[in-house]
Amino acid sequence: MLGMCRGRRKFLAASLALLFIPALTWLYLSSGNFQVKPLPLSPLDLQASTLIGGVGERQALELRVREVEEENRALRRELSQPPKSPTHINHHHGRQGNHSHTHSTEEGTGDSEAQKGVAAGNSSDCVQQPVVDKCETIHVAIVCAGYNASRDVVTLVKSVLFHRRNPLHFHFITDSIAQQILASLFHTWMVPAVRVDFYDADELKSEVSWIPNKHYSGIYGLMKLVLTKTLPSDLQRVIVLDTDITFATDIAELWAVFHKFKGQQVLGLVENQSDWYLGNLWKNHRPWPALGRGFNTGVILLLLDRLRKLRWEQMWRLTAERELMSMLSTSLADQDIFNAVIKQNPFLVHQLPCFWNVQLSDHTRSEKCYRDVSDLKVIHWNSPKKLRVKNKHVEFFRNLYLTFLEYDGNLLRRELFGCPSETDHNSENLQKTLSELDEDDPCYEFRRERFTVHRTHLYFLHYEYEPSADNTDVTLVAQLSMDRLQMLEAICKHWEGPISLALYLSDAEAQQFLRYAQGSEVLMSRGNVGYHIVYKEGQFYPVNLLRNVAMRQVNTPYMFLSDIDFLPMYGLYEYLRKSVVQLDMANTKKALVVPAFETLRYRLSFPKSKAELLSQLDMGTLFTFRYHVWTKGHAPTNFAKWRTATTPYRVQWEADFEPYVMVKKDSPEYDRRFVGFGWNKVAHIMELDAQEYEFVVLPNAYMIHMPHAPSFDITKFRSNKQYRVCLKTLKEEFQQNMSRRYGFAALKYMTADNNS
Repeated sequence: MLGMCRGRRKFLAASLALLFIPALTWLYLSSGNFQVKPLPLSPLDLQASTLIGGVGERQALELRVREVEEENRALRRELSQPPKSPTHINHHHGRQGNHSHTHSTEEGTGDSEAQKGVAAGNSSDCVQQPVVDKCETIHVAIVCAGYNASRDVVTLVKSVLFHRRNPLHFHFITDSIAQQILASLFHTWMVPAVRVDFYDADELKSEVSWIPNKHYSGIYGLMKLVLTKTLPSDLQRVIVLDTDITFATDIAELWAVFHKFKGQQVLGLVENQSDWYLGNLWKNHRPWPALGRGFNTGVILLLLDRLRKLRWEQMWRLTAERELMSMLSTSLADQDIFNAVIKQNPFLVHQLPCFWNVQLSDHTRSEKCYRDVSDLKVIHWNSPKKLRVKNKHVEFFRNLYLTFLEYDGNLLRRELFGCPSETDHNSENLQKTLSELDEDDPCYEFRRERFTVHRTHLYFLHYEYEPSADNTDVTLVAQLSMDRLQMLEAICKHWEGPISLALYLSDAEAQQFLRYAQGSEVLMSRGNVGYHIVYKEGQFYPVNLLRNVAMRQVNTPYMFLSDIDFLPMYGLYEYLRKSVVQLDMANTKKALVVPAFETLRYRLSFPKSKAELLSQLDMGTLFTFRYHVWTKGHAPTNFAKWRTATTPYRVQWEADFEPYVMVKKDSPEYDRRFVGFGWNKVAHIMELDAQEYEFVVLPNAYMIHMPHAPSFDITKFRSNKQYRVCLKTLKEEFQQNMSRRYGFAALKYMTADNNS
């Protein structure tokens, strides 16, 4: 059958050639201004034509014939397949029926080979097979540095994960900040068939730091030039993406384009869609040299193995050195240098259809890339103005982008069935642990929550703080959900030191928080607040997990463990730092207790001193915290003694004690079995006591709880009997664990009257 196919092809090729060559010859001879279209040539043809600087008439005729033959071959392939219904396309490509293409190749949008699939039913045996195997790993390289880029790249990753049907291997070239954020994010995301590797951008800076660069991305905008040296030597091909890219299709379609590279083509690029390289944007505008409109480097296909053989490192360096003698600096970072190299070596480029990089800048020609929604494949927000760019269809593009921005990332943890994958020991251990739980246990959901891995994005906003050199610095630690967001500005006004906050939010709420924070002068003026997003999952509020996340990001020697609905007294930060020295915290195990009070008034004249607070306490404006409903929680603080105390005093642990304390950074974490409402702080204080921490009450410190509507979890605790039963069960199990871990010294926790 294969021989018959080949025979038919040869016969058709010979017939068509006989028909076309005489006609084409006559056309050429009768037209004096015949224009030859640029074609992908063989290496020898390219070198010859490059050296000569043009082609003669005979070469032009030969090239045109070759082009016609190529078009005929494509036509025969298309005719050899039966018409495809939309269902066939969906079935074989895994598409969503939204990728028909009707544009001409002149605009760089027609790409018939890329659109062909496997014909269904009783089609010819000559049908072209898919060029990307369902289990083939697709490699993606992204340069990402800093807090903002680390946040922006998540939307790109979501859009890729949403459409993908292949294993993915992300190669991130990062600074230390982005690596910390993204490593934590992917570790907790636990997406199947996704591998992530990091490469230290700081080690690469010397490779490109000699290039003066005016682009807003800084030195990191030049890192793509050194990917052949940075990425593994056995990696043959990679898709390189900017962080401001959004995919509207399966990335495997782009990966398939590698199979269309011919001759010495090593770079897949889309033509630049602005007039930048034409040099006519303003008077005296002088861009770097480029081939025609030049190419945009937001999306690049790199054939790494061929680039290495071509000595890419030497090629781009020599070009950059020569051009910088007259240009002095780059304006568009790596893009300028890529284009200068291509200007000299046009044969390196395989021009991609422009729907692979629809560029949204103010003066873009991107509208020529699409005539229908189904034409869109990759959207590139390549303007410094990003979503605020002027574009005829910007509202549509913005909505598409926002869809992925707010999309629940937990839904992207999809398995790729039928493909072998690397063993993920963390995932295996988690599944094993969960399988050992009894699903018939009435408290199963409580127990399961303890092992749930919540996707976590550290440092969601820019963070900049260096602890003081005297080793007395203190970070306020707290956690919150969306309904407590209004407390942030007030806390920032009361506490000038560093703050570490864990926020329990959905993806959509995280974007609402971002807009809220960026619109707040108070929050934007503070660089020393770390905001760590823990994404919602499950039915309980994981209060102790949130506290632990915030504690782990503390970078000061001490931390003040607070709650978001408390306002610390003015000056507490400095008072605690002085207490570190006064009480020799560095050499002892102490937990410094900050007495807690509360008001039932939404408008409170916040006391500026202890004397003023005592006056309000006597007037009934303030109360000791939970005096009316849970006296035991703070009774050991001994408020009667505190009223007249002028020096710190020690108190003993008692059942259900849950004060707010300052401790060393290496103090024990909170127990994750306690979720929602009840026993979450009590268990932690018990742990501190078991480890022989000394509880010392500060005589001139205080904090005040501000009123708010009851939380969802306290409502569940009060209304759901099973909730209270399970909490009691977990408490008893915790006490038994304490007894086993701390032996005889922990017997008091078993015998104490701990009714909650």
